[in-house]
This record gives sequence, structure tokens and C-alpha cells, in this order.
Amino acid sequence: MTAGFPPDFLWGAATSAYQIEGYRDADGAGESVWDVFCRRPGAIEGGADGSHACGSYGSPERDVALLTELGLNAYRFSVGWSRVLPTGRGPANSAALDHYERCVDGLLAAGIEPVLTLNHWDMPQALMADGGWVGRGSVAAFGTYAAAVAGRLGDRVTWWITQNEPWIIQLCGYQLGLHAPGVADLAASVVAGHHVLLGHGVGADAIHAVVPGARIGVAFALFPCEPASDRPEDRAAARGSDGYVNRWYLDPVAGRGYPADMREHWGQALAAAGAPTALEDAIRPDDEAAIGGRADFTGVNFYTRRLCRAAPVGPDRPFPWTVVAPPAGAARTDEGWEVHPDSLRDLLIRLRDEYADPVILITENGGAFGDGPTHDGRIHDARRAAFLRGHVDAVAQARAAGVDVRGYLHWSLLDNFEWALGYRTRFGLAYTDYPTGRRIIKDSGRAYADLVRAARRPS
Repeated sequence: MTAGFPPDFLWGAATSAYQIEGYRDADGAGESVWDVFCRRPGAIEGGADGSHACGSYGSPERDVALLTELGLNAYRFSVGWSRVLPTGRGPANSAALDHYERCVDGLLAAGIEPVLTLNHWDMPQALMADGGWVGRGSVAAFGTYAAAVAGRLGDRVTWWITQNEPWIIQLCGYQLGLHAPGVADLAASVVAGHHVLLGHGVGADAIHAVVPGARIGVAFALFPCEPASDRPEDRAAARGSDGYVNRWYLDPVAGRGYPADMREHWGQALAAAGAPTALEDAIRPDDEAAIGGRADFTGVNFYTRRLCRAAPVGPDRPFPWTVVAPPAGAARTDEGWEVHPDSLRDLLIRLRDEYADPVILITENGGAFGDGPTHDGRIHDARRAAFLRGHVDAVAQARAAGVDVRGYLHWSLLDNFEWALGYRTRFGLAYTDYPTGRRIIKDSGRAYADLVRAARRPS
């Protein structure tokens, strides 16, 4: 399992600002779209919000100590957009930048590589006055933000992620309304998704202007789409679903422009929704050129696969496919997602073959398993440990096949605020006792530490 990983491989874990920081009013922070969305009745399970979370903003050194204890050499975290630009635009909040500068310095002092995410969904609420990501002004605002963070931290941070999971922002934030800002509008969603990608291009240019040697990428939410049967119509459904989830974002960032088959699917869906020109109106002549060619690596957030079957278009189904349940007896997480590491291996090989052998970081990979402390005070989360070993082995297999994977960042370092699911769902290598903020390393965290030590041991 641990063979084939070079000494400089990035072994780490990941978090995001809104999910762990708490201290929402500290240092002059502005409201984010999630602060406002959490106040919407019924939006968040249990009525939770991010006001407390893991308390990491008040004591980031605890998380650095945890990373050190686990023997990890990389940490993916995000800077709070609404902290740095409380009004959505300039001037930047120097107190917030001071905080993140201390965080980066603490990581570097501990020998831990920072992998910095700019937008992990916490857009300043002030930008909703212009429609949030639906408004084209969000693109320039994001460029201003990227320049401010790069200007302060660019001399110490090499790995940059502009956008986390553009598909999820588009789908859950603007199409279904399940995430902040809670918009449910098909036409608005495709416009928002385009502006997120355009923001990547503008943000990457802003970073590279300050940090010529920066490695910049997008953390894509990638779900391999496989047909539920060998029927031609199910194979076509899987191809369409792949376009909707994966290629619609991968292709333009890779410099190919938006895929033609999905332009056709979107055109039909938007026409049925009464907005036939929404896509053409949003994508200006130079936009695809401004998106493409600005990624130095491909970030892969992988959780599971999608099994797809052909299905008729209807009021709640804008595209002619549906996702069906995993096979009977398949291993699943507590949220019902199939555990299928082979799909990660195959996805990585596909990226090598279809996207010109990119540098790849596994920017998220994890599972929801709700194990808590037992009589001995420990968390015996054997399922997460098995999940982790299986997926690291899949990465090893992909590397053996020649895929250029440079790092594996497990989601998540800590149990945290899991968006609309509140605090029930737990993804952490460390258990968070929310009333006290105490962290307890789970058995899976110890297993990961053992795996990393074995991978670094001279052969």
C-alpha cells in the first residue's frame, strides 16, 4: 500500500474556514452568505450555525499541534473571504490577514506545507446585493480578494486553490437552494457556475502576478459516472451525467472550452425553464480563454461514484438521467454513499489519459462515520480506517500506472460544521467535543499516522 510514494509526497488533511473557525465577529469580520443562510428557518439540521464550530480561529496552534502529532507534512485550509474583505471589496482587513499570516508561519515552523484555498463557499454577504455569483461583479471582487491574500502570503505559500467544488456551488447554492445563498433557479445556477470558473481565471492571474512560482488549481468535486446497466440508453445517461458533473468544469479549466454535448443539454433544459438564452448571454466571447490555461495542477475531491440510468425529463429532472442506489450489500458511509476506492484509481488514470497528464493533488477524500468515544475514551472508527487504507491504496495503484499524484489530503482533520447537515455528521481524523473544543485523535487518525510513517520509511 505504501510503496511508490516519494519522500516529498504531501501527506495531509483538509479543513475550511467556516467549518472550523467559529469566532464569526472577531477582528472585524463581515457576514458571509453562510452566516445569513444559517438563520433561515429549517436550512440547517438542528438549527446549527458556524458561530462556534471547532473554535480554531481563537487557537490555530491546537490544529498545528494535531497535524504534528499525526506526522503530516501538509495542511489544506481556507482563508475566510468575508474576513479579509468584510464588504466584499476593498480595502482588505489587515487584522484578518495578520491572523492568517500567523497561521501560515505556524505551519511552516512545524515543517507543514500550507495548501491555501481562497473560496470554500464563504462569499461575503455584501456581494449578494449584486446577485452573488450570478452577478458578473463577483468575478472582479474575487480577483481583488485573491490579490490581497497573495500580496500578504505569497512569499510563503506555494500551493493555491482558487475555488472549491464549483459544481456544488452551482448545484446546491443556486440550483437547488440547499446551501448558501439558498437560490433555487436553474438559469441562475448555470450563470453562477460560469462566474465561479471565470473567478478562477481572474484569481489565478492575480496570484501569478504576485507569486510567479505559485502552483494554482481548482478543487473539483469529481464523481465518476457509470451506467447502471449495459443498455445503450444507460451508457448515454452516464456520459451525460459525466458532462454535467465533471467535464463541464474540467474542460474549460483545461483550456478546451465548455463541452458541446453539455451545451446542448443545457440549451434544452434552459429552454424548458423559460430561459433559452441564459447560457449564451452569460458566456462572453473571451470568457473561455480567460478560464483556460491557468491551472498548474488538478485538485480532486473524491467521495463516491454515481450509477446512472436513463430517465425522462420532468419538472424535477432537467436532464434525461437519474442516479440510482448502489448495489445491494455495497459498503456505505453513514450518509449512504457507496465506498468504492477502485473508482478513485480509475478516475485518476482517466485524468492522466484525457487531460494531458496533469499534476494532481487529492484535495479531499473521506467518509461520514459517526463513531464516538467508548468506555475507554477512545474512538474506534474501524470503518474510516478501512476507508482510508483502501483509498490510499487506490492512489498508490494510480501512481504505479504513471499518474502524477503529488499529495493526499484527507477530509477532514477535525469533525466540524458540515454545512446543511449541522454537527451530526462526522468526517474527522480527530473527534471534536463541541462544548469544550477538545480534540481526540481517533483510531483512524492513528492508522493514518502509521501509514504515513511506513510510506516514508526507506525501502
